[in-house]
Amino acid sequence: MYKVVWEEGRLASDVLAGMDQAIADEVDVISISMGFDGVPLYEDPIAIASFAAMEKGVVVSSSAGNDGPHLGTLHNGIPWLLTVAAGTIDRTFGVLILGNGQTIIGWTLFPANALVENLPLIYNKNTSACNSVELLSKVATKGIIICDSVSDPELMFKQKRFVNEASLLGAVFISDAPLLNDTGPVISPSIVISAQDAPSVIKYAKSHEKPTASIKFQQTFVGIKPAPAAAFDTSRGPSPSYPGVLKPDIMAPGSNVLAAFIPHTGAATIGTNVILPSDYNLLSGTSMACPHASGVAALLKAAHPQWSAAAIRSALVTTASPLDNTQNPIRDYGYPFQYASPLAIGAGQIDPNKALDPGLIYDATPQDYVNLLCALKYTQKQILTITRSTSYNCAKPSFDLNYPSFIALYSNKTGSVVHKFRRTVTNVGGGAATYRAKVTQPKGSVVTVSPGTLAFKYKNEKLSYDVMIKYSKYKKENISYGDLVWIEDGGAQSVRSPIVVAPSGIV
Repeated sequence: MYKVVWEEGRLASDVLAGMDQAIADEVDVISISMGFDGVPLYEDPIAIASFAAMEKGVVVSSSAGNDGPHLGTLHNGIPWLLTVAAGTIDRTFGVLILGNGQTIIGWTLFPANALVENLPLIYNKNTSACNSVELLSKVATKGIIICDSVSDPELMFKQKRFVNEASLLGAVFISDAPLLNDTGPVISPSIVISAQDAPSVIKYAKSHEKPTASIKFQQTFVGIKPAPAAAFDTSRGPSPSYPGVLKPDIMAPGSNVLAAFIPHTGAATIGTNVILPSDYNLLSGTSMACPHASGVAALLKAAHPQWSAAAIRSALVTTASPLDNTQNPIRDYGYPFQYASPLAIGAGQIDPNKALDPGLIYDATPQDYVNLLCALKYTQKQILTITRSTSYNCAKPSFDLNYPSFIALYSNKTGSVVHKFRRTVTNVGGGAATYRAKVTQPKGSVVTVSPGTLAFKYKNEKLSYDVMIKYSKYKKENISYGDLVWIEDGGAQSVRSPIVVAPSGIV
């Protein structure tokens, strides 16, 4: 571990020096959960240091940032490193048990195994709005209060605040807002249940002569559906530093991740005045997601020590899953009624086992990245700032980086546009293999792939293909997406690349 942030703050020179030292120490993977916003690549210390890492075959795994759900907020959109978004986990905590035996799995991170057991369950229209400390205080010792469902998360936060100030014995909140699961400590003995489960709870409380309930804390439930989903706060692409490469690359677990914590600092709170330390904590953000991807990259590096950083990133991207555990497209918790676009999740959820055997990889050399910098019209001085080497040249400037994904940006003034891409894939499977292209067209676009079949005669053979995306603007300018999947004949391999078509004005 390298310390790069000090009492004086975070200085670019310290970040650059720390990463350079890691490279000198011959590490295989650098995991960096920080980023610099609003700077071009030649002023970004992570871009500069990660270029040197990439030259040495070191994989740099970085966090996308936590400024979502707005588009174009992503940092570390650097073409030569791995950019990781944060997703939810199929896990929840806490359960509500009604006196009639009905058990309802909910959500609570109240940090004590409090006794909220067989208490009266109260649903009363005088108090159920949970918007008055005065009214709630009158029933504070009567039992567990059910609060009405509210659609606005801000109103839910106010309900929670009033409940805490009234010192209730227990409370039940009703909400489907995913944001509530990542909003810091639960400081009162309460639980959130879904709107789907609420009617049976309210019916029981209103119809039974003496309704009771218990809330069980510190109990873990897994297999929760749907999961994963794109976390509310995970920063979305396109990358402001260079939007021509689709970022983020992949998504990894990043919501309420359990890990070791600083032992002598506050990890949880009860009420307003009891602060609890802990050796472990649940934290959320792309800083939690990034290390997951770093660990998987280390596994791939161990299994394939000869692979370049680009090859390892390619394996992670083309084997990631766009589906959740209900076999539907991954949802976006920043926009709860929408499926997540690749600008939120990249190619999808990381899949370590599949990444070990990706079938085909998209490789890239340091000169390929320099060709991109040349196409961006960077000056020689700016390019040298990044490469710190005179061994590269601008003889073949090109925006067409051999990347395992596609993004086509169009101007708002353009009626139709054609984007052409050329890609080269390397067969890293067992030997001869034939792959056929299958395209899911983004709305408003026609995608053609030529040739549509790739016939590899031997392992490590390279073959190239062309992709043409023809977009005709329809009335509502919007982001559309699809994918290109190369499917092996008679084999288990499928090599998937997301495709995004979007207006350039979103950056």
